[in-house]
Amino acid sequence: MNFPFYLAGKFQTSKTSLFIKSPFNDEIVGQTWMATNADFDYAIAQAEKAFLITRNMPTHQRAAILNQIANELEESREYFAKLITLESAKPIKYSLAEIERTIQTYRIAAEETKRIENEYFSIDWTPAGTNKEGFIKHFPLGVIAGISPFNFPLNLTAHKIAPAIATGNTIILKPSSSTPLSILALAKIIDKTSLPKGAISILPTDRQTGNILIKDSRIKKITFTGSPSVGWSIKNSAYKKRITLELGGNAAAIITPSGFSQETINKCVSGAFSFSGQVCIHLQRIYVEKTYYNEFSRLFVKETEKIITGDPLNKTTDLSAVINNDNKKRIESWILDAEKQGAKKVYYKKATGNIVNPTILTNTNNNMKVNSQEVFGPVVCIEQYDDFQEVINKVNDSPFGLQAGIFSDRLSEINKAFNEIEVGGLIVNDIPTFRVDHMPYGGIKDSGFGREGIKYAMKEMLEPKLLIKNTF
Repeated sequence: MNFPFYLAGKFQTSKTSLFIKSPFNDEIVGQTWMATNADFDYAIAQAEKAFLITRNMPTHQRAAILNQIANELEESREYFAKLITLESAKPIKYSLAEIERTIQTYRIAAEETKRIENEYFSIDWTPAGTNKEGFIKHFPLGVIAGISPFNFPLNLTAHKIAPAIATGNTIILKPSSSTPLSILALAKIIDKTSLPKGAISILPTDRQTGNILIKDSRIKKITFTGSPSVGWSIKNSAYKKRITLELGGNAAAIITPSGFSQETINKCVSGAFSFSGQVCIHLQRIYVEKTYYNEFSRLFVKETEKIITGDPLNKTTDLSAVINNDNKKRIESWILDAEKQGAKKVYYKKATGNIVNPTILTNTNNNMKVNSQEVFGPVVCIEQYDDFQEVINKVNDSPFGLQAGIFSDRLSEINKAFNEIEVGGLIVNDIPTFRVDHMPYGGIKDSGFGREGIKYAMKEMLEPKLLIKNTF
């Protein structure tokens, strides 16, 4: 399957092919091409021209475009789910779930474009403001650069493209070079809408070529999802551009006595191992009150043993390959290093091919990468705690702060956790892996700053402008 890149309304190729291989069996599943510096320069110039139209596009037209994308994606959900599975080895059941979320994301954006908040306020609070009134109206910024990762190749790109359309901005998207096929397929749907040509370009390339998006003064905002090292480097080079960074995490959950149940265990297993842990809010650390620690661990292992690994196209598969062999080796080395430092394997099977099997560790600490860094693999650390303040301190003893979870029926514990845990979001009686696409989503510390979630992403793509005028 060939997927030309989408350059300002035209499907193009270049001299440099990019072959996409399945992480599961290393077979080539599609071909695209690498965009050049000249392609990016042209895309930016055409995006500026298109912005003269999109900035004045009426609300009903923007909403119709977004709903058209959602409708056509819905009609082709099986095709897109298979593409995601082929390029990423995401089990097909999770790829279908991603398609459903992507459809929702575009529909949410269609609604939110009708609710852009403008404000009227009185000026005559002081004598100088007598006979005057004020208005604040929000205006689109211009050309936006989006950079997206491999793990949700359609929905995380939707969180950049959809709010850009909804706010009247134009956008150039650099998708992951590991998983560009599904978003390039979606470009065929976008191309059929009434968006002016140039409003959207989707250009896979290497990091060096993609740096033009960071350095070019015509780009007004960068929205990036990916690793902390790359994200902070982008921020240092972005100069005066607005920037949103979603940089991953090391999510923890606290299991209190009142929160212990079979349902809690089932949710935690899902949070730890879904899509091989390749999720920014993957449940990586679980802290269980000491009275329930042994029973929790026993039942957690029992549920983990039910996980089916194998071909991601098989509808029964729960866990398949990680994105590439380099990441498999890194994850396995982190497990080995932790064991050398005193960690104990509660459940472990050696990797086969690029499949890293579910791994449960205990006796870990923040000197071990599996505990302190983002493992981005199917590895979870289960530890016990005695004192509630102690466990809050353990959750906070991390460079990351994206989301956390607490299982508890005690309001005092929930309130204390909400007030003291250093994260962008606390999830009560569910795993920190929980996300719906209209909620504000983002973190603090090394997890980045700014928020996604359509309404909140839209706010960061708009500029408020003040009007003061006489009332007579």
